[in-house]
Amino acid sequence: MFVVELSLKLSPMPVAVQRKEQGAAEALYNQIKQAMESGQPRLLELHCEKEETKRISLLSSEVVAVQTYEKSSIGGGSKRPGFSFDG
Repeated sequence: MFVVELSLKLSPMPVAVQRKEQGAAEALYNQIKQAMESGQPRLLELHCEKEETKRISLLSSEVVAVQTYEKSSIGGGSKRPGFSFDG
């Protein structure tokens, strides 16, 4: 399972959606990144593949950062998001 996590302006909690395949997570990451780069606010509607009833719509102009990481199936944990030297 892969997680696409967004940080929003003035929000201490990130928004995250899950994708089953790495390619789908990368495609969503690129879609959000392109929306951020355009400079024109547009509505992004995101849904979670794990729980398909979970949906959220947000303005691309409110996204400050986006990241992807793989969620480990062992123990329900996840790889450390962000960038670090600890592999």
